Amino acid sequence: MASSNIANGCIPKGRWLHIIPPTIIVYIVAYMDRMNIGFAMAGGMNEALGISMTVSGLAAGIFFFGYMILQIPGGHIAEHGSAKKFIMWTIVAWGGLSTLTGFVQNEWQLLTMRFLLGVAEGGLWPAILVIIGNWFPEKEVGRANALFMSNLAISAIITNPLSGWVITHFDWHGVFIVEGLISIGLLFIWLPLISDRPEEAKWISKEEKEYLIETLRREREIHQNNQCHAPVSYKDLLVNRDSWMLTAIYFCYATGQYGFLLWLPTIVKNLTKMGMTNVGFLTAVPYLAGLIGLYIFAMLSDRSLNRRFYTSITQFGFGICFLLSTLFPEHIWVSYGLLVLTGVFTKAVSSNFWTMPALLFPPGIAGGARGIINAIGNLGGFFGPVMVGWLTTLFGMTFGIYCLVFFLLLGGILTMFLPDVTAGKVEYSEVSAKPAHNR
Repeated sequence: MASSNIANGCIPKGRWLHIIPPTIIVYIVAYMDRMNIGFAMAGGMNEALGISMTVSGLAAGIFFFGYMILQIPGGHIAEHGSAKKFIMWTIVAWGGLSTLTGFVQNEWQLLTMRFLLGVAEGGLWPAILVIIGNWFPEKEVGRANALFMSNLAISAIITNPLSGWVITHFDWHGVFIVEGLISIGLLFIWLPLISDRPEEAKWISKEEKEYLIETLRREREIHQNNQCHAPVSYKDLLVNRDSWMLTAIYFCYATGQYGFLLWLPTIVKNLTKMGMTNVGFLTAVPYLAGLIGLYIFAMLSDRSLNRRFYTSITQFGFGICFLLSTLFPEHIWVSYGLLVLTGVFTKAVSSNFWTMPALLFPPGIAGGARGIINAIGNLGGFFGPVMVGWLTTLFGMTFGIYCLVFFLLLGGILTMFLPDVTAGKVEYSEVSAKPAHNR
């Protein structure tokens, strides 16, 4: 039945149309509300509130301290309960908080609202990754992650010009209010379209349901057989080498990524001396390049199952191209072209990185492991913007970029020391539940 369909390659692919688009749309808007402070900073918020570059960097980064709080609970609830319902309540919370941010009057109100926004969004990422893991087998999950994570690039392509236009025609208050109200409207997309697991979906065909249930069950058995020494509790995760290695790698990547993305509007504005509407369009192009890199590297990774190599090489590409963009300040469009090339690698790291927790940790724990890694690793999202703001105040923007590059290269080096299972040293057979090679 299911096995003959697999052999004939005729399994329906409804999961690609029903699961991926809602996750993309939800995270596009969440990411928009997280990152629009970069446009507010470039569009007059600092002057209006009387805050320095250092404080504005702190406001951008403090989000990630709040972001830590619901990471582990979010992953746990998604894996053992309903990710769909959990995400529904996060949408209500972050949409309301983003709208209220448009009414802040001083730096302390701004810092408070950004922290609370981080709390509200905190469980979203691990919860969505659990949903994707519930729907896509190992040979598909890299591309499924890539398609989901394309939201990060699509968000900027859509919302950077929108944010620039709103600030030009209204002011920095409007970007929070308008985009916060858009967030609340997500409920009309999320609730009717998403399902937690294949068993619960009403739209799924019998053939696709049987294929997914059987294949995902077999892969869970393979992971359990291959993970004799894997942690079995959250307490064990906190003293596990692989857990801390992944966290350190993600911290380095998050430092470089959020430092780049949050300050990109300011970098482009300083480079080109253009108005905010043009800056909005120019900053969207690196994200468009990111879409291309995201899918190419995910496809290559799915073919080889060498997640370690492609996670490492994309971090090196990110850091080196970002460094090169600082070397030609007198040639505006050469520097800008290198920023676009940097964009090719900015998102490609994530799609491969987030396939690895499921390889290193057993079912039932992998969701919480994602939460721990994302919670602590994303403190790089605080460190990167604050560090760039502080170094820019003291020495200029170039010194901040050098520091971001250092962390990206360090992350690439650390990735090479992950266990062999992340390099595709375990083979998944369609007919056998035993791994071909041990870790």
